[in-house]
Amino acid sequence: MNLNKLRDKAYKCAVAHGWHDENLSDEHFLCLVISELMEAVEADRKGRHADTKKFNQEMDYYIHEMKLYGENYDKAYRDTFEYYLKDSVEDELSDACIRLLDLAGLRNVDLSAIQQVEYPFGANETFTEFCFGICKQITSFTPERIGMSVNIHVVLMEIFSYCRAMGIDLLWFIEQKMKYNELRPYKHGNKSY
Repeated sequence: MNLNKLRDKAYKCAVAHGWHDENLSDEHFLCLVISELMEAVEADRKGRHADTKKFNQEMDYYIHEMKLYGENYDKAYRDTFEYYLKDSVEDELSDACIRLLDLAGLRNVDLSAIQQVEYPFGANETFTEFCFGICKQITSFTPERIGMSVNIHVVLMEIFSYCRAMGIDLLWFIEQKMKYNELRPYKHGNKSY
């Protein structure tokens, strides 16, 4: 897993889609990470989980049976992503990581030192409690106490570790979401930031 390549890809996509037209603070970007974590909590409360099996089956059909390519493939990918993956717990966790990767790209944070570390999660810890713990880590950031690069490293490691423990292939979801984001229009969703 080369997180620096993902960092560069996330940042490049965000710039191309107008998300860095203004010079915004680290706290601004970290708050957006928290917003993605809260969307993951809402997805969990609604029981929304990705259906990767059906997503892959449908995409295989479009590629191998229908031989779609170009704009037709892009539309099929967007529609299939939206039906089987979008707004799921896994999708929102990948969004949180993409926002962290984007911030790392903006601030030129080297992510090569991130190791696959296993964090012990409490047997009785709910998903909501896990997300709360991540939010606490994010909000404990102060330049005097912990540097931005360390904070990004720790939060990414914790999310990846949790997903591994839960059997979620987070890297796959990040790659799928990045592909989807590349197909979206400039400043999609009528958002200003």
